[in-house]
Amino acid sequence: MAKVKFSKKMTSIDMTAMCDVAFLLLTFFILTATAKQQEPLPVDTPASTVQTKLPDTDLATITVGKGKVFFGVLGRDIRKRTLELMDQKYKVGFTPEDSDRFALVESFGVPIGNLKEILAMKSSDRNKPNLQPGIPKDSLDNQLADWIQYARQATIDIDQKELSIAIKGDAKEEYPEIKKIMDILQDQKINSFNLVTGLRGKDF
Repeated sequence: MAKVKFSKKMTSIDMTAMCDVAFLLLTFFILTATAKQQEPLPVDTPASTVQTKLPDTDLATITVGKGKVFFGVLGRDIRKRTLELMDQKYKVGFTPEDSDRFALVESFGVPIGNLKEILAMKSSDRNKPNLQPGIPKDSLDNQLADWIQYARQATIDIDQKELSIAIKGDAKEEYPEIKKIMDILQDQKINSFNLVTGLRGKDF
């Protein structure tokens, strides 16, 4: 019996449309992505096996390292309101332009009298190492306590919520420095806060 031969047909697929879609998606993600700013005070957090996600909103982070303290709060509107409340007390005279720049600053560590100078810089220059000396936290000049208090007030004014607090300390930082931060929080009746750590394996 004779074998029936089938004619071979080309099986290639036109991928032009697929390539167009891929490049459109790639372009969209590149244009909408925001570059992560360099941290003005990079710290090496202690290791832990606990996995607890920090809130995405209404969160203030206190970074402690090398004897310095930096402060940052999520939300541009909350940052603006916090700066407005601080200006009412310290009478620095921040302009609307200063407020707009401050709304983009994720973390800072300078006395409020020097904040205008830092805000006038480019973000790349502002975050250079050893440029910002840290926020005063002494008993005679405790600006950190005021930043925390007014950030809490701003969060209530705007979001009608209580501000969450996270302490991000360097693993090599002396305990008394961290204890000072905890004392400031407890003076404001804040007894619940998060400690930021790095994830490690259970049998590390």
